[in-house]
Amino acid sequence: MARVYVIGTMDTKAEELRFAATCLREAGAEPVLVDVGTKGPGEGADVPAAEIAAHHPQGAGAVLGHDDRGAAVAAMAEALTRWLSARTDIGAVLGLGGSGNTALVTQAMRALPIGTPKLMVSTVASGNVAAYVGPTDLAMMYSVVDVAGLNPISRRVIANAAHAAAGMALHAPPATATAAKTGIGMTMFGVTTACVTMLREALDATHECYVFHATGAGGRSMEKLADSGLIAALIDLTTTEVPDFLVGGVFPCDEDRLGAAIRTRLPYVGSVGAVDMVNFGARDSVPPQFAGRNLYIHNPQVTLMRTTPEENRAIGQFLVERLNRMEGPVRFLLPLGGVSAIDVPGMPFHDPEADAALFETIRTGLVPAPNRKLIEVPAAINDRAFVDAVLAAFREIT
Repeated sequence: MARVYVIGTMDTKAEELRFAATCLREAGAEPVLVDVGTKGPGEGADVPAAEIAAHHPQGAGAVLGHDDRGAAVAAMAEALTRWLSARTDIGAVLGLGGSGNTALVTQAMRALPIGTPKLMVSTVASGNVAAYVGPTDLAMMYSVVDVAGLNPISRRVIANAAHAAAGMALHAPPATATAAKTGIGMTMFGVTTACVTMLREALDATHECYVFHATGAGGRSMEKLADSGLIAALIDLTTTEVPDFLVGGVFPCDEDRLGAAIRTRLPYVGSVGAVDMVNFGARDSVPPQFAGRNLYIHNPQVTLMRTTPEENRAIGQFLVERLNRMEGPVRFLLPLGGVSAIDVPGMPFHDPEADAALFETIRTGLVPAPNRKLIEVPAAINDRAFVDAVLAAFREIT
């Protein structure tokens, strides 16, 4: 599809948005100007702000006429997300604006499936854009000069962005292009690499294995692919983002971890890989309240902290609460010999008491059901015996 939705505030950026639309038209795409302004009606939009605002759960009145600009922008973002997610003719989405419009438009972009082209021209794109991009394939382009009038610099930047969006809309394969092999999402960390590598080698002939580094964004990206219908099963063995979320590490998940398996009912094989650790940066970045803990310097930029029995009980509770809500086929495996490469006898994070707290919490908290089984394996996570148990469980439910 070659329809490109150009989104911005027509009350303040109309000239720039119209110029982007002209560039798109000249490139052979069909522009659709969408107004998300909250200050007043813009002129010349194909989709006026009032139409977008009407998609807010509480109606247009919850969006327009606000004295509080922040509240108005947040409400418009929710309305745009609902409106844009319902479109079935999106070739690409192009946004232009400053910090407020960037937050507004990228929220809606993040709700779109992986593979749908999304490009944001923004004044904040040269900084930390993690909050805007999230787990998606959203592209950010720095505007160089403010999106405030047309000049030789802004014309060139906007024209480049428009031609990029047109190219994606005109020539990119559809997001739902059929893969030759069934896609599987897998989570991995350095200390579970041996396990996941053996699994990938065993499954590569019949499955497309997408491996995600469990650094917070990795888990969210895997679940975004699941929600987008681009993978057919999850082998989520490395749930280390959970302790970072609960304890305060630098690679946290969010409250929605494991949520995709609940929503999609995809086959799910999970485990507790690398939950023996919380991740921090360099040694001097570890918060002072953890100074007396068991710390391990993984490399000059990464310091690991061993989780305690109490923390492991909290990790187990987080996991079983979500596992119990899964209605698709579920197999959850406990590697009784150790949850990471450094949680085995003779290694720095070997702590049978902490592991026992984790295993017992999951063992007692998981509600058995015809679709849901707990499998205990008397091996460490990187042992061949554990890999074989994972393969057997995966083949059983797929």
